[in-house]
Amino acid sequence: MEVLLPAFSLRLKALRKEKHVTQKEMASLLEKTERHYQDIEAGRINVSATTLILLAKYFHVSTDYLLGLQEER
Repeated sequence: MEVLLPAFSLRLKALRKEKHVTQKEMASLLEKTERHYQDIEAGRINVSATTLILLAKYFHVSTDYLLGLQEER
């Protein structure tokens, strides 16, 4: 299966690891199953704007950074 937004997937995974948070913990934060979160991180599922904003706030980065549209966090 093709990755939809490779920059988003890579940045999400890197940010999660920087914060020492498990995929299971992220799934809980997003009120999703662990498998669903794994699919998000792998780029197999696009996230809603609401989820994107929640992730940006959680990691203290901009949505543009998460999407790979800018390098500055």
